[in-house]
Amino acid sequence: MSQDQKLLLQKKKSKRNLIEILMGSIVKPLFGDNLTTIGSNIAGLLFIIETLRRYFPGQLKVTIQELLVNAIHRLPFFKKCADKTLAFFSPYAQIRFTEIEEYRYNYAYPAITTYLGAQVNPQVKNLKGSQTRGRKSLDFKRDDDKLEDEYEGVKLWWEVVKFNDGVKMCRLTFHRSNWEVVTGSYLKYVVEEGKSIEEKKKKVKIFMNNPSPNWEMFTMNLWSSIDFEHPATFDTLAMDQKKRGEIINDLLAFREGEEYYKKIGKAWKRGYLLHGPPGTGKSTMIAAMANLMSYSIYDLELTSIGNNWELKKLLLATTSKSIIVIEDIDCSLDLTGERGVKEDLQSNAEIKKLKKKNAVTLSGLLNFIDGIWSACGQERILVFTTNHLGKLDQALIRRGRMDMHIELSYCRFEAFKILAKNYLNLDSHLLFGEIETLLEETNMTPADVAENLMVKDSDSGVDGPLKGLIRALEQMKLNQHSNEQQKEINK
Repeated sequence: MSQDQKLLLQKKKSKRNLIEILMGSIVKPLFGDNLTTIGSNIAGLLFIIETLRRYFPGQLKVTIQELLVNAIHRLPFFKKCADKTLAFFSPYAQIRFTEIEEYRYNYAYPAITTYLGAQVNPQVKNLKGSQTRGRKSLDFKRDDDKLEDEYEGVKLWWEVVKFNDGVKMCRLTFHRSNWEVVTGSYLKYVVEEGKSIEEKKKKVKIFMNNPSPNWEMFTMNLWSSIDFEHPATFDTLAMDQKKRGEIINDLLAFREGEEYYKKIGKAWKRGYLLHGPPGTGKSTMIAAMANLMSYSIYDLELTSIGNNWELKKLLLATTSKSIIVIEDIDCSLDLTGERGVKEDLQSNAEIKKLKKKNAVTLSGLLNFIDGIWSACGQERILVFTTNHLGKLDQALIRRGRMDMHIELSYCRFEAFKILAKNYLNLDSHLLFGEIETLLEETNMTPADVAENLMVKDSDSGVDGPLKGLIRALEQMKLNQHSNEQQKEINK
């Protein structure tokens, strides 16, 4: 008899002894002395498991053994002593990393998925290729649901699972004897390596909240996202240079202010209120903020949220280093305190019906901004935009909630020069003086000015767009004068 056969017999004998202990301590008290059939079945299952351990490759062995253990666990007897039997039959342990853990974003999950996706080598059969704007090279990412890894001689098996209800999870399986290595240095290495890769390939994303009626219990698809590729920067933003410098300095100070916020005992967050007429660049300002800070944007649509609890849940599912945006907040909900009669003459019954349908309240939004729950997460920027500053409740926009109020108004000459440089590559022109005078006398938005500068004629060169802008400004001046005269007559 060979040495291997002797070792195998010793292992089988050891298993039989364990079976006898199991029968005497657990099964016999539950079922009495009629144990022949049960003992024979367990012995057969142990033989199968031992065969799997010796002859099957790693991931397949783990998968088949999981199926066997789960099948055993469904038997009536084993349901009564599940923990002991599972620990006895399976030498493997599992750690699960879900994307959302108790309604909070699990930062280990994206780091792990990034690490797993980066394990690319010539032996990998399934890959995903992509190319982002501005890059000539292709990015390759592993596209396998299952992956075998090795660390300091320890074999480990990963599985990426996506359930039908939207739950995303990474499951790590390893031998119990390697517990200290796995929970100590290995997982720390995986998370740090994943975060390092993320930082090198970091992409700004824009998220939108999914309508709450589509949420199911424990569903994690609260937000949907795509890559954010808006080209706006503060250099291309049409606004006063002094004001632009103040905003940039404030944003950069916030990004470097972790220790400062700890020192003063405040949550690391900052609020910006952007107000002004339509077309003055509020949305472009948000894009410039995101590109400057490399923060992702969470575009929060309040009208798709059912109540304050759902609002908190959405907040907990956002990440740090992000900008939470509520655009046109004066139109999103009735959050304005004493609003008066609506212009569309809705009946009181219709207004009550609207309020009942959407139960997010001013109090709930205030708690969202700076209540206790707002501290669940760090390095966040909140941005509100409105076309009608006077309609907003003062409690919503006071200093401390909206730390910086930024007025984006009509286009003046300083802003025009930036647009002329962006669209026509002009620093000066003979027509600039006339345009400066007209801009001071009219209220044309930067969006309208840009629209006129975009009209190009190959025959007239840059003179065509500038003269077109002058004509538009002169017509606007006449219209404004006519409107003022009409108002005087109506008085």
